Amino acid sequence: MRMTPVLVPLTTPDEVETFLAENPLSGVFKAGTCHKTMQGFGVLETFLKDHDLPIGFIRVVDWRPASNHVAARTGITHQSPQLIVFRDGEPVFDVDNWDITPEALEPVFATLVPARGEAAAVVAGSAAGSVEPYKALMRAFLDGQLPDWAFQDQYVNMFRDDASLRSKREFELLSNLFGDPDAYHGGLHQLGAPQERGNLKERVQELLSAL
Repeated sequence: MRMTPVLVPLTTPDEVETFLAENPLSGVFKAGTCHKTMQGFGVLETFLKDHDLPIGFIRVVDWRPASNHVAARTGITHQSPQLIVFRDGEPVFDVDNWDITPEALEPVFATLVPARGEAAAVVAGSAAGSVEPYKALMRAFLDGQLPDWAFQDQYVNMFRDDASLRSKREFELLSNLFGDPDAYHGGLHQLGAPQERGNLKERVQELLSAL
C-alpha cells in the first residue's frame, strides 16, 4: 500500500493561511483533549486512504491562536474534534464531535474529493500519539503491580484524556478493553467489574501483543 504525506501541523494563523493557499481543496482537523479526537480521526483516516485531501491539523490546546483564526475566518463555531473542508480558501463542509461518522463523510468525499489512483496508508508521523504509556500500564498490571480496579481506573482515564490522532485500528484496539469511557460519567462504579468482559489478564496480554 502506497504511503501518503505526513499530516501538516498548523500552529499559527500564518501557517493556516499558507496551507489553505497552497492546497485549493483541503481539510483542517481540530484535535481536542479527549478520546473523541481519536475516534473522529480514525473515521477520517478511512476516507483519506482512498481520496486525495491534504489535511492540516491543529492541537487546540497547544495551538489556540491557529484554532481561533480558523473560527474567525470561517464563522464556524469552534468544536473539537472538528473537520472543516475548504475549497479555494472557503469552507464548504464542517462536522464535529460524535457527528464525524462514515455516514456524514461519505457524500462529501464522493462529491468533492478526487479518488486516489490506488489506496494509500495515512502517515501520521509526529501527529500520532505513542502507545507506550498504554503498554507500560498494561505491563505493570500483568506484573502484579496494580490490582484490577486500579488498572481499570488508570486505563479508562488515560483513554478518556487521549487526544492523539490515531488510526482506526489503534482506536478500536484500545477501546475494546473497557469500551467507551464517555459512557461512564456517573463514576467508575458504572464500569462494572474489571473481569466482566472475560479474563482481564488474558485480554490485556492479547491487546499488548496486538499493539
